[in-house]
Amino acid sequence: MGLNTFGTSLKRREDPRLITGHGNYTDNMKLPDMTYAYILRSPHAHAKIVSVDTARAKQHPGVVAVYTGKDTEALGGLPCGWTHPGLVTPKHNVIAKDEVNCVGDPVAVVIAEDRYTARDAADLIDVEYEVLPAIIDLEQAVVGHESARVAEAHEEMHHPEAHEHEHTPLGAEIERELASEIPHEPEVTEAPGPRPVLVHDEAAHNTAFKWAIGDKAKTDAAFAQAAHVTKLRVRNNRIHASAIEPRSALASYDVAMDSLTLWMTSQNPHIHRLLMSAFVLGIPEHKLRVIAPDVGGGFGSKIFVYNDEVIVCWASKQLGRPVKWTSERREAYMSDSHGRDHVSHAELATDADGKILGLRVHTLANLGAYLTLFATAVPTYLYGTLLSGEYNIPAIHCEVLGVLTNTVPVDAVRGAGRPEATFLVERLMDTAARELNVDPVEFRRKNFVKPDQFPFQTAVALQYDSGNYDATLDKALELIDYKKLRREQADGRKHGKYIGIGFSTYIEACGLAPSSLVGALGAGAGQWESALVRVMPTGTVNVYSGSHSHGQGHDTTFAQIASRELGIPVENFNIIHGDTDALPYGWGTYGSRSAAVGGSAIVTAARRVKDKAIKLAAHLLEANEADVEISDGKFMVKGVPSKAKSWLDVALMAHLAHNLPPGMEPGLEFSAFYDPSNFTYPFGAHVCVSEVNADTGEVKILRYVAVDDVGTQINPMIVNGQLHGGIAHGIGQALYEEAAYNEDGQLLAATMMDYALPKASYLPSFELAHTVTPCPHNPTGVKGVGEAGAIAAPAAVANSVVDALAPFGVMHLDMPLTPEKVWRAMQEAK
Repeated sequence: MGLNTFGTSLKRREDPRLITGHGNYTDNMKLPDMTYAYILRSPHAHAKIVSVDTARAKQHPGVVAVYTGKDTEALGGLPCGWTHPGLVTPKHNVIAKDEVNCVGDPVAVVIAEDRYTARDAADLIDVEYEVLPAIIDLEQAVVGHESARVAEAHEEMHHPEAHEHEHTPLGAEIERELASEIPHEPEVTEAPGPRPVLVHDEAAHNTAFKWAIGDKAKTDAAFAQAAHVTKLRVRNNRIHASAIEPRSALASYDVAMDSLTLWMTSQNPHIHRLLMSAFVLGIPEHKLRVIAPDVGGGFGSKIFVYNDEVIVCWASKQLGRPVKWTSERREAYMSDSHGRDHVSHAELATDADGKILGLRVHTLANLGAYLTLFATAVPTYLYGTLLSGEYNIPAIHCEVLGVLTNTVPVDAVRGAGRPEATFLVERLMDTAARELNVDPVEFRRKNFVKPDQFPFQTAVALQYDSGNYDATLDKALELIDYKKLRREQADGRKHGKYIGIGFSTYIEACGLAPSSLVGALGAGAGQWESALVRVMPTGTVNVYSGSHSHGQGHDTTFAQIASRELGIPVENFNIIHGDTDALPYGWGTYGSRSAAVGGSAIVTAARRVKDKAIKLAAHLLEANEADVEISDGKFMVKGVPSKAKSWLDVALMAHLAHNLPPGMEPGLEFSAFYDPSNFTYPFGAHVCVSEVNADTGEVKILRYVAVDDVGTQINPMIVNGQLHGGIAHGIGQALYEEAAYNEDGQLLAATMMDYALPKASYLPSFELAHTVTPCPHNPTGVKGVGEAGAIAAPAAVANSVVDALAPFGVMHLDMPLTPEKVWRAMQEAK
């Protein structure tokens, strides 16, 4: 194998053990004297807990203990990790004590000698509830709030109370723009009629926050001079991450050391350690070790601190025995955080030539019953800041209301805010093009940010680093043979064949940054990443990363990064992550940050190691440091091939320290902390070609073409694999998936029989291509790819279906585009 595999499709090093059943997952683990937990959860969406009788359960053979909310009331509440000024944050108890606020709220936990006994004993717990009215519908939840009047008419989208601010480039000034001038305190205006149902008494009108971005006055002025205004109401459907491995947690308390070890399914073990120790358990951070072994997918759902992880830690300390809990699949659907769930009213203003003048958006964002870790960031800083898309939109104003309902909490799921923004913008682009009677491709192209405009400052705070949006669109048009495809579409319609062509020219923001900015805007965490590169005496290399893998292929790509820097074969690298005791600190994996941020930390550490190694090699070779280079895995003196030292020679001497340059310390390792100066901005053009069955409403995807620019590619095979998964995820949301509730707050899609994940047979073979525009501000040029497909695909599919239904006069349908929904739209048009 070559010494530099960076940029090549190297097979994933971790796959052999994973596909042969030798993975090490939390639920596979067994410890001596281990017990098992089963959590009894509320069957009601909203109720007072009158009493909890655990007597029969405690007497059940094999039961070790039963705990309720009264036992855990001294613990801190589960944390919200991102604050807004004036934010209303209801306490989120580890176990509900007085009231439950959604189906799935924990009300008791049984600890037993085996998991089946624990579950049986839970059936013996008698809970008396006083059922309360529940509020489920997002728009009904804010009835009476002044900002909610947008649901009645577009003309009432904007309110005198909304503060105005000018945009500034990403940097120090944004602190003033977004942190101090956003509307803060949710406004309370009494509405006539009966008092609305409240999820929490302290949240008037079920509103946790009101947030805005952009220049309202400038945007209103743009609309005043518009030749045409396109209006659209969009519902972004609630979805579940549905990772292949349900969440699991195993805690073991060491009495002698007074410390806890927690094995769990985590995307960010260091964050879990920090939040659980400092804010929930109330113990010193060094007394909690968190280990995330192999994790079978996360998609955002394994970022957050959940009740069950805290419960097993607390219970293990009470009992002095290990305690393990593993979610059942049905339990996962009603206890894991959900994603998306927006209702938005949007307007797009254009001039007589089809140039965009302005965009106005009002969004109601469902937060569920409690505020979880990133819940308040997703519909604000990760959504409103992306509303410019790939387009030069001079004026934008967006207002978001964070709404509480009696449903499972809503937080980050793959893309987290970016899919919602992209779907809204791309549906607007297609709708406007149709109203203006122009081709959707030409309408987009006319409004693209052009290559010579980068770095490009948007009207919503972000400054795009680099891009060439025409290039990705051109390549996509070439791949689908667009003109021919339009001719085939027109001919098919004559014969009752309804084919649609949908575009999504998307942009996303990866690697949330920089830390100083996000801290000023309310983040409770930094956004840097750490790495440690240690060359062992034998010349092998340990690379420790704060970014954790849950399917992305870090063992391979991180080795490729370090191998390029050091000139050592990838097979000589050992990638270590997921253990808070192995690496001092890290912020984990989410937001497609691992390669761009975690990989950059590895580069920084590796370069420091290389510099020291070259200095030592020069000393051993009795040469000038400037004359020593690494070639073919050896340290060589330029022009003198016979004078060389191997990495083994240098590494061994670094540890023996028998012959070091004056002042050099022994050892050959460095740690590094990389804090990016900006987001990275992947982009692309996705095209979906679909056919709608006029008799059944069934949608069949005929082709899916994706041209993405994710910057420099470390491993093209892994890039394509990420795109395949992301596109499938996005198609699932567009056509099949919805975490729907009935009016009583019962989750209707709580099993895989009801929650419709896309099957392989539903999907075409994806046609992928790329352009490469490196990121200009990190050492690898990487931009990120893990969420791209899930961000682009929903809009491409929806635009395709609406295009297919154009002969019926259908202008918009909300996702998921089920056969029944599509069929009814056609029937109503007839």
